[in-house]
Amino acid sequence: MITVTGATGQLGRLVITGLLDSGVPAGEVTALVRDAARAGDLADRGVRVAVADYTDRASLEEALAGTDRLLLVSGSEVGQRVAQHTNVVEAAKAAGVGLLVYTSAPKADATTLVLAPEHAATEEVIRASGLPAVVLRNNWYWENYDAQIGQAAATGEVVGSAGQGRAWPASRADFAAAAVAVLTADDPQPAVHELGGDDPFTLADLAAEVGRQAGREVTHRDLSTDEHVAALRGAGLDEGTAGFVAALDGNIAAGELDAGQGGISALTGRPTRTLAEHVALVLGSS
Repeated sequence: MITVTGATGQLGRLVITGLLDSGVPAGEVTALVRDAARAGDLADRGVRVAVADYTDRASLEEALAGTDRLLLVSGSEVGQRVAQHTNVVEAAKAAGVGLLVYTSAPKADATTLVLAPEHAATEEVIRASGLPAVVLRNNWYWENYDAQIGQAAATGEVVGSAGQGRAWPASRADFAAAAVAVLTADDPQPAVHELGGDDPFTLADLAAEVGRQAGREVTHRDLSTDEHVAALRGAGLDEGTAGFVAALDGNIAAGELDAGQGGISALTGRPTRTLAEHVALVLGSS
């Protein structure tokens, strides 16, 4: 049995469908969710749906019964994730899970990335558990830039504070495919994978590609962190969110997402989505 947590989330759902598309029988897949009503489409395909919450250890142990391989998709509640993930790890150990796969952050144990501390702590919890584990340190999602792509096409400007810092994005579908490859491998070995797309990019690259496809000049305007926060506040973001977004750009400027080529394609055997392909998808749907 392969169990996927957060199975109705954006990444988890893609992993579930990827497992089915790869030939894993639906009866051998469990979608672990908080709200069964949101997993009706998965249940209709024959997937076992189990209801559990990261905060409820007993529900997790029950849901994980019979699980051979588990994908722990990191939670979204910043500040609560270490405790929640620890519950899942301990439940997995109690249930006799044979392989734990965890979605972490780039260079989690050696970075100033604002998202990393909870991931690094979770990685340590997993190591201490003694469970065989594969850590997937996911770089950036192309989808993180969807709003900026649309805005850039409309305004002729990409605004941020990432400077010439590079990231190695791929689509959520690409990251999901990497997880599927690990979960379905004949003999997966414990490992830490830095996962990213096949090519790096900067915000200047984003501006150039949007301009090319939109048929207009699009420039990259680089701001200081304070200027970026002010611009985000002016666009309607609250102070905390604006500071967080600007801090992420600062991390990119510092090279914290420049984790090196690939990782995904090495696992999946196919290229990842390019910047041009993603911009075309976003502009084509707007």
